[in-house]
This record gives sequence, C-alpha cells and structure tokens, in this order.
Amino acid sequence: MEVKTIAVIGAGTMGRGIAYASALAGYRTVLEDISEARLEQAVAWIEKAFDEGVSRGKVDPVDRLAAMKHLTTASKVENAIREAELIIEAVPEEMEMKLELFTIFDKFAKAGAIFSSNTSSLSITEISEVTVYRERCIGMHFFNPVPKMKLIELIKAPQTSDETIATCREVGRRMNKDVVVVKDSPGFITSRVSALISNEAFALLETDIASARDIDKALRLGLNHPMGPLELADLVGLDVCFKVLEYLHQTLGEKYKPSPLLQTYVEEGRLGRKSGRGVYDYPQQEILSHMK
Repeated sequence: MEVKTIAVIGAGTMGRGIAYASALAGYRTVLEDISEARLEQAVAWIEKAFDEGVSRGKVDPVDRLAAMKHLTTASKVENAIREAELIIEAVPEEMEMKLELFTIFDKFAKAGAIFSSNTSSLSITEISEVTVYRERCIGMHFFNPVPKMKLIELIKAPQTSDETIATCREVGRRMNKDVVVVKDSPGFITSRVSALISNEAFALLETDIASARDIDKALRLGLNHPMGPLELADLVGLDVCFKVLEYLHQTLGEKYKPSPLLQTYVEEGRLGRKSGRGVYDYPQQEILSHMK
C-alpha cells in the first residue's frame, strides 16, 4: 500500500519529532493533540528544528519550505486520521490510553490504514486486540531526538501482515532511517537492554561506587556510548525510565526491579531535564528549551 498521508497522535517530544521526520520525507502530515498550546509549541519546535537543519547544511532550504507546507494540525483524533494511510500513536506509556486510541482508529480510519504505536515497551499484541484489523497493527518505535536518531524498531505482533511490515519499512527508508524488525516481546530490543544498563548505573550511584559524572564518563569513553546512562535517563525522563522498568519487572522478572534510588527521585519530582532536576541539575533555559 502506498502511504501519502501520516497522522501523528500526540504532539509531545516524540510526536513532534516523528511529525518532523514525516513532513521532511514528503508525506502529508497531520499532527494531533487535544492541547492547542502543545500543538503551537510543537509547530514552533519543528520550524526551529528545520531552521537549524538548514543552518548546519543538513536540510535543503527548498525541502524545508516543502516540509512545512506538508504539515497541518488537528485537535481531534477522528479528524486527524480520516485520510491517513498510516497512523502513528505517540502518547505517554499508558496502556489504557493506547487502547482507547486504537479503538478510535478502528472506527474512524480509512479502509486499509495501518495502526502503529510508538511505545518503547508495551505489548503490541495486547494493544491490537481491541481492533478488528489486527493484521494492520504494528509497533514503530522511534528514538529521541527523532531528527538525529537513525533507528526505527518495527514490532511484529503474531497477526501483523508482511504487507504492513513492508509498508512501514518503506516509510522508514523515506524518512532516512534504518529499520530492524523484532517479534513482539516486553521491551523489544533496545528498551530491554538499555533498561538494564540504566538500572545498574543507578545501583552504582546508590551504593557510592562512583559519582554520576564518572559513571557516565566511563560508559561514554570505555564502551563508546554517545551518552552516559544517567544523562540519557535525565533526557528521556526518570518517570518514563521507572515505568518501563516496572513493566519489565512485571513481565520479565526480578532482574528488572527498579532501583530504589530511581524510585526515590521520581517520588521527589526529580524527573530529569523537563523538571529542572534529575540525576543532574539543569539551568532554567535548558528546561524551557526541552519543553518547546
């Protein structure tokens, strides 16, 4: 199936990044959110991201103009998805919210549309069970920041069709992303491995084996990670990391039990960059930049 229009549901950090990639790839892109303020912030962020891409020579000015023309917004899911061949849900990691959205997709999407979730750990099989068209349900796990990160994990549920996978592969190719395919399982590939790394980093910090900066430095320089695990947790959000670990603990066992220090930070509201304090403290301008 040829994809001409992509609907992105949720204009938060991941949704706006996916909308950026979609519009730049030449797809008519509809970005939806119930918050008008969040939509305005998302569009402003996308414009700024394109401008920065142009200034760095990564985006052609002509492509930037075309991409912004491809982008529209909507404040109701039903309106956003009616003409889309591919729907990408990018709301927070709450199963009930995702199930509700896929029920709406089932009722209002055009014939043949693919329903996808950007979940980083939740079961695509369970999400798809609320739909009639399970063969057209798939996970499309993008990575933050979407404009810079090259990977998309495609998560194949038992009933996901080969055609659905092939269509999403082509979308990834046009977005200039590399694609891996993984069978549906808790945490897929990346979240399953990175959750263990970040949890162990918190365990090292909690037992005072090393400072946060030295833990991050060791993994950057010793294991060639582009970002230390504690820095990454602050970027993603400690609350998000905690929820992923809780889910993996429930589904995969004790080795994923969240670090008590991580739990304490979340309970204290130390959520990372978005709150101004996580493992590290962040100046006010960095908080505002993260929110825009």
